[in-house]
Amino acid sequence: MLRPQDTLALAVDALRAHRLRSALTILGLMMGVGTLITVVTIVQGANVYVETKIANLGSDVFQLSRMPFAVTDFDVVRKALRFKRIQWEDYAAVRDLCSDCTITGATGRMTTKAQYRDQEVPDVTLTGQTPSMERIDSSTIELGRYFTDVENSLGRRVCLIGYTLKDRFFPGQDPLGRVIKLEGREFTVIGLYEKNGAVLGQDADNFAVIPLNTFLDIRGRRASLTINVKVPGDPARFERAMDQARLILRARRHIGPNQEEDFFVGTKDSYIKLWNQISGAFFAVFILVSSISAVVGGIVIMNVMLVSVTQRTSEIGVRRAVGASAGDILRQFLTESVLQCLVGGLLGIGLGFLCAELLDRFTTFPAAVQGRVAVMGIVLASSIGLFFGIYPASRAAQLDPVEALRSE
Repeated sequence: MLRPQDTLALAVDALRAHRLRSALTILGLMMGVGTLITVVTIVQGANVYVETKIANLGSDVFQLSRMPFAVTDFDVVRKALRFKRIQWEDYAAVRDLCSDCTITGATGRMTTKAQYRDQEVPDVTLTGQTPSMERIDSSTIELGRYFTDVENSLGRRVCLIGYTLKDRFFPGQDPLGRVIKLEGREFTVIGLYEKNGAVLGQDADNFAVIPLNTFLDIRGRRASLTINVKVPGDPARFERAMDQARLILRARRHIGPNQEEDFFVGTKDSYIKLWNQISGAFFAVFILVSSISAVVGGIVIMNVMLVSVTQRTSEIGVRRAVGASAGDILRQFLTESVLQCLVGGLLGIGLGFLCAELLDRFTTFPAAVQGRVAVMGIVLASSIGLFFGIYPASRAAQLDPVEALRSE
């Protein structure tokens, strides 16, 4: 019986003797494992991305709205368009009657254009907020200040802007105190929000925030609002606050005990839950595709090894004639198969790390290969080598020494 190091040395020599064939086999495995590593990394990064960029409410905030927050069924959206609007009076009722609601705010939203002198920015998200939203919203003011209760009560035309408007209107300049036009009305810039970048390819900095009373003067008092409630530091109270707010709205909207609610409650978990449903389906498809690629690589290895057995029949006969056992031949060919797969797997992991590094460096997408994913790649490559190498190795081990020597 050959020592393990001798078996390994023979396997390395055999692979060196057929470098092109070995390189092509390794390339196939590298692409399969690299694809798998990249897909898993992208999905994991997407989960982090959604949590930080989209579902950025915070675990202690919930929202009440006429429209659904996270849904994939358009019929639900179409049905919601017939629901009653949530108006200022509804917000005031929740604010005044919900004893467990620590901080209550309201927001309204519309799309408009922004103008400064002869420049114009289309598709600007104009958001009206109550002053209390400063303590609820997770956005950070980089420069300037938020508007006050007095400015909101008097409907002052002041605004905070995102970086897109700052870069377009005031590149390299201080935007505070400048006057821009929103929905054809003049607003004084009092604050600048921290840069968000792009979210799923959409500009997340093309917005302006104004006092809610000012927003309602523009949009109309019957505009539908979103109620925002923050209950920090007490999960039990958070649940009670949600129940109270829902009961208040149900009473105001005359919804009976067995009737379906005509409004929606949104939390950070609702966004994450929807994303997990979507990403789970994509993940399954991507894993299937990358697994097929890995299996194809394994089939290629098996075929290459079968060809190798045929071409090396005489060598096998000589080795058997000088005392090598069937087990020695089996282990040698299995070692060759696993060795190729391990090299391909390591290169595939390297490819996955490279893709993750490029994504992380040149995009805002958080991507990093986790250690357990790299281990999964090694295990996958080793499993492929063993599984698809067994049949060719068995064929080689079962060759009759006399017949093998006659093959020339």
